[in-house]
Amino acid sequence: MKWIVLLVLMFGCNLEATKIGEVANIVGVRDNQLIGYSLVVGLKKTGDGTTSKFTLQSISNMLKAMNIDMNPVDIKSKNVAAVVVTAKLRPFAHQGDKINVVVSSIGDAKSLEGGTLLMTPLKGVDGKIYALAQGPVSIGGKNIRGAGSESHPTAGVVYDGALVEREIIQDLYARHEVTLSLKESSFANAVAIQNVLNDFYHSDVATATDPRTLKLQCPQSVSMIEFLAQVQSMSIDYEQKQRIIINERTGTIVSGVDIGIKPIVITHGDITIKIKELPKMHMPKGGVSIDEDLVVGVNESELYTKKGTTTVANVTRSLKKLGATPKDIIAILQAMKSAGAIAADLEII
Repeated sequence: MKWIVLLVLMFGCNLEATKIGEVANIVGVRDNQLIGYSLVVGLKKTGDGTTSKFTLQSISNMLKAMNIDMNPVDIKSKNVAAVVVTAKLRPFAHQGDKINVVVSSIGDAKSLEGGTLLMTPLKGVDGKIYALAQGPVSIGGKNIRGAGSESHPTAGVVYDGALVEREIIQDLYARHEVTLSLKESSFANAVAIQNVLNDFYHSDVATATDPRTLKLQCPQSVSMIEFLAQVQSMSIDYEQKQRIIINERTGTIVSGVDIGIKPIVITHGDITIKIKELPKMHMPKGGVSIDEDLVVGVNESELYTKKGTTTVANVTRSLKKLGATPKDIIAILQAMKSAGAIAADLEII
């Protein structure tokens, strides 16, 4: 059976009140990535096997540091796993602060459940040690896949498992200028932030230098910390960039409700979609209303709109009700984007 979908274009512009702190970052105020290598011990025969030579060598090196000389060839333990430890050092973190760390197996361990992470120096990109991690590994419980079957996670978290040893100095208080960076490039949003700040302070405290960057000058009446607090709490009419998010693995499609589609004709297998401007339509003889906007023809091979408008949301919902699979819908949306019928960004995750 051949399906014909008849729909009509509708465009929309999303403007919403948003705080500046939600759409822009202060340059230099950010997380820093840390990484380290270590061992998880105390596993119940679910650790790395004898084929993971780097694990055996690591055990040998650890024992040697404790004045126990052991040849890696003689080590037969299955209760130890080699892991990579990662963490994020928050901005303005101080010595003694605790941060979470993620522990991930790099050998052939079956599970890290019940294990304890040994002391692990965590280094930054400059090679310096910024934190030390150690503690019991949590895998977040057991995931039942079937009757009598359990998953064996090879990654876990040590909550508050690392102590900050080195600070990253950021002296904002003594500064008079900062740079604001928008999370998404937009000339309109950059100018909107510039105008809101300049109007509020009655002076040129903000200058948009490109669609993503604003230079801010702290007024003499307030400190830099007070200034940034005020800036982040101010609201602007933010123009939200429209996008469609597709997860091909799960068949999930997420989009705004008012993303329009330009006139186009697409054939995908037995499905033919015609999107074009049409005069106001009436209920066809024998037709069935499936929601307030859509009507299915009597032969269930045609889809009409009553209001003469359409969006990506309408197309996906209509195809689903006509029996199209998620794979078909995703392929159709990708083809529409490639043909230029959809202006919104399409992101595959």
